Amino acid sequence: MLAAIGLLTFAPPVFAYLDPSTGSMILSAIVGLFATMALAIKTYWYRLKAFFRGERSDRKSPGQQDPAGDEQPTDN
Repeated sequence: MLAAIGLLTFAPPVFAYLDPSTGSMILSAIVGLFATMALAIKTYWYRLKAFFRGERSDRKSPGQQDPAGDEQPTDN
């Protein structure tokens, strides 16, 4: 048991270098991931809320058309 703990606490030298631009790139990717998730949740908020409540949502997602074609034609 002590030998296993000793091996886990020993860290051999690693010759890796992360410059500041690499850290900035990783941080930007993480921020972008959270922004994408927030936008997806915001876009489908009412559907998600209805799904977890067990209700049927009548709201359409942005970009979807009514399958029955109930839109009224306009006279020009």
